[in-house]
Amino acid sequence: MKKTLYSLMLNDEVVREVDALAHRLGTNRSALINQILAEYVNYTTPERRINDVLSAIEQMMIPSRELVPFFSPNSFSMSLKSSLEYKYRPTVKYEVELYRGGEESIGELSVVFRTQSAALIEMMTSFFRLWKRIEDTHLRPATGASIDYALYDGKFVRSLSAPDRDCSAEELAAALGEYIKLFDKLMKQYLSGRLDAHEVEAAYYAHMLQARVHI
Repeated sequence: MKKTLYSLMLNDEVVREVDALAHRLGTNRSALINQILAEYVNYTTPERRINDVLSAIEQMMIPSRELVPFFSPNSFSMSLKSSLEYKYRPTVKYEVELYRGGEESIGELSVVFRTQSAALIEMMTSFFRLWKRIEDTHLRPATGASIDYALYDGKFVRSLSAPDRDCSAEELAAALGEYIKLFDKLMKQYLSGRLDAHEVEAAYYAHMLQARVHI
């Protein structure tokens, strides 16, 4: 969203209160005034929509025992921690970052894992590659989404494509939350040997057919 510099005449007392509130909220004067004015005229800024989406994901995940959310209001990212069913129960962290703008991509999802086990690294790498192949086979042809993938040392990154239909912040949050839960569940079942590659693909496809919003 384009921003322009404007000059405003404000009382010093008002500015002091605005600055104090901005400090408590973890933002700055300009961002807070912009948000206050947007709310007054009933306009949802990109920043507000992102905050609403991430807040909704946090509330959605709180009852879950599998994914523990961490979110600070007025930020553009959040993380969720999950424990793998593997020996010393290593953790995986999901990081969700949303962008203010962008037509094709609304953000990215990172899966960060730390382990010294060569066997676990090999299995997780195999799952990440399987996941990309499944989405290339099923999601891309169905939605035409342009999705980027990257695999680094201890990190798998997937871009989040713009929803395939107009949706509210709550609907987008539900789509993101369900996607992360699906990824986490199928990854754990694959790593434990309860599901093979074909069964993971079948479960993904069944979820895709039922999902109202695809990202």
